[in-house]
Amino acid sequence: MIQKEHLDLRTATMGINLLDCRCGNVKKTCAAVERKIKNYAKNLVKVADDIGEEYGIRVVNKRISITPLAHVCAGFDAKGYIAVAKSIDKAAAAVGVNFVGGYSCNVEKGMSKADDVLLDSIPEAMFATSKICSSVNVASTKSGVNMDAVRRLGEVIVKLARGSAKKDGFACAKLVIFANQPGDNPFMAGAVHGHGEPECVINVGVSGPGVVARALERKIGIEGAENLRLDDLAEEIKQTSFRVTRCGELLGRKIAKRLGVPFGVVDLSLAPTPEIGDSVGEILRILGVDDIGAPGSTAIVALLNDAVKKGGAFASQSVGGLSGAFIPVCEDAELSEAVRKGSLTLEKLEAMTSVCSVGLDMIAIPGNVDAATISAIIADEMAIGVINRKTTAVRIIPVPGKKAGDIAVFGGLFGSSAVLPVRNVGKSSRFIKWGGKIPAPIHSLNN
Repeated sequence: MIQKEHLDLRTATMGINLLDCRCGNVKKTCAAVERKIKNYAKNLVKVADDIGEEYGIRVVNKRISITPLAHVCAGFDAKGYIAVAKSIDKAAAAVGVNFVGGYSCNVEKGMSKADDVLLDSIPEAMFATSKICSSVNVASTKSGVNMDAVRRLGEVIVKLARGSAKKDGFACAKLVIFANQPGDNPFMAGAVHGHGEPECVINVGVSGPGVVARALERKIGIEGAENLRLDDLAEEIKQTSFRVTRCGELLGRKIAKRLGVPFGVVDLSLAPTPEIGDSVGEILRILGVDDIGAPGSTAIVALLNDAVKKGGAFASQSVGGLSGAFIPVCEDAELSEAVRKGSLTLEKLEAMTSVCSVGLDMIAIPGNVDAATISAIIADEMAIGVINRKTTAVRIIPVPGKKAGDIAVFGGLFGSSAVLPVRNVGKSSRFIKWGGKIPAPIHSLNN
């Protein structure tokens, strides 16, 4: 399971509350956040590596999530935000973590002055730092969709792409836009240390698409496909997810105890990597579609997502974050290949996001797609989350100078993919110009 099926603890993420670092002076705030991150996270990498070695299960990423920075930097101008971001980046490098999530704000019901400054400063902050990730929650079932923020974020994405053109627009991979964002998600780029969380906490993310795929293959090989039904396969996924969750919680609690901080949640998410055999797309093919994106793909993702959640919920009282199946195109070798072949389209991906755990994730699109069209894509995805009372997100990358069918390469865990065609470009600008908000649905009145 460990050596051949890619079982690992995908991330141990330390959440740190930075609200007590706030003061009216930028320099003092920078010093305070840097000092606090170094103090709490100084042993995170070593402890995670030691625990991984003791149990023979690698902890792949060590990360930090922080209080949404709009709350910490309220009252500063854009230069102040950038200065604080650089200090956080410096502290992250000093303690050796991979990424820090939290250059973030929540604007689902409206924007404060602090939120407004943060939105404007996202491009510069992403260009000026190497480890900082950004997220913006623009929608919730309780509040509806803030279309003013959606419109602005389409423009922000275009700026990020153009500013990182030499890297195929990679800066866009550090920004994710949410509906119903959880405050305990350990996965980047959307991790934040939400309100109501402890002063410091360890949340872990376990991923096991390879483990699930091999379990299904064994089940089919032993019993024969002719003797199995979909509910039998769902049960196998559930039992496998149970085992993976127990493993993740064991390691997470050991890490938290050794660091002397509370354990938060285990996020059981089938988060793939570009490695062969570590793919959610492969599970779809095992479960019966010859081409990913063919009719039935959405139903299979629904089955998969539900079985993963059931197994995780039975295994632990501390399941949280996103927990389910991710479909990040660039980060999944099978999904990326399906895009290259043309069997998986943007429209089918959107349908699949209605039943998966996140949304339109790590999708490369042509660099000439205009900001209004990008905003409209975001709006569609936010509506799916709001109406279905679930988390949805958009992490989309317009690749400068490339058209549909070209290959965008991001490297490492970020992978590569063919650029997806976007149909009806330029046909949504009148909709986006309205601004305002899409009101919350009637079922938001459930108190």
